[in-house]
Amino acid sequence: MDVWNIFLGETFSSYISVHNDSSQLCKEITLKADLQTGSQRLSLSSVSPQPIPELQPDHSIDDVIHHEVKELGTHILVCAVSYMLTSGERMQFRKFFKFQVLKPLDVKTKFYNAESDEVYLEAQIQNITPGPIYMEHVSLDPSQQYTASELNNKDGKDVAPVFGPMASLAPNDTRQYLYCLTPKPELYQDARLLKGVTNIGKLDIVWKTTMGERGRLQTSQLQRVAPGYGDIRLTVESVPDTVALESTFELVCRITNCCERTMDLTLVLQNVTNQSGLLWCGVSGRQLGKLPHNESLDIPLSLISIVPGLQTISGLRLTDNFLKRTYEHDEIAQVFVVALDS
Repeated sequence: MDVWNIFLGETFSSYISVHNDSSQLCKEITLKADLQTGSQRLSLSSVSPQPIPELQPDHSIDDVIHHEVKELGTHILVCAVSYMLTSGERMQFRKFFKFQVLKPLDVKTKFYNAESDEVYLEAQIQNITPGPIYMEHVSLDPSQQYTASELNNKDGKDVAPVFGPMASLAPNDTRQYLYCLTPKPELYQDARLLKGVTNIGKLDIVWKTTMGERGRLQTSQLQRVAPGYGDIRLTVESVPDTVALESTFELVCRITNCCERTMDLTLVLQNVTNQSGLLWCGVSGRQLGKLPHNESLDIPLSLISIVPGLQTISGLRLTDNFLKRTYEHDEIAQVFVVALDS
């Protein structure tokens, strides 16, 4: 039994030849080629299942088979030949060709759930074959709830990949591919739908070996851990990147009721002077009123900067007057405070 290796996603091809090396005429020849995997047996022969009437001495019956390998582990090609001698005696034999299907790439994924509801996917692809490969195509096929954009090209142009002009990947080398997934507009209509989406999409990877043989892998559906918004979700809709020292600035927060009931909210602003270089301006303890289920409210707020440097906005408290429960929101945004020259 011969043994050789092939990688998952590549196309297994084999040339099969049945040669009559005797001096006798053979009749009613049948050739059958099956591929036995760990879970199934596949018929690959392209020769007609009807017996071939005869095979002259020193002549051959040839067949070429192809199969895209989709399973790891041991595979066995089973070739069975049956024929009849001129004496009428039926003869048959089988040959086995064993090969291993190995993993060519190691794919690891990381997810980041942004406050803007966008999901960033980082895919790390490592070449674990013994030779270099040419990365022909890597893309993300998003699920129905998202649209995807690639962040792997300079200035958003396909002609200028961040990896440079060479698309080869040496053994054990790794590349990181980054994608941004944006929820489709209909998901924003119900916070529960947005929170419950875990299916992101599938990665489609196409490569070539040094001999020009093409391989393709598609991952299973990638799953993210959905963010837990709780009863109330607070997002920052607008805030300046840079502000001047000892000046006021405004940010706009959006409060969304994610629970199943109407909430009656009170807004409290807490200043922690020894931990932050920002102070809240305005009325603390303001009544925001009733906020129905799955609805949002935008509230403008003001702060004053008192310490230069990168400062974090914290100290926003929302109290549900029905249940007397307080929701604390800290580190909701950052601004850079600049001391201007006098």
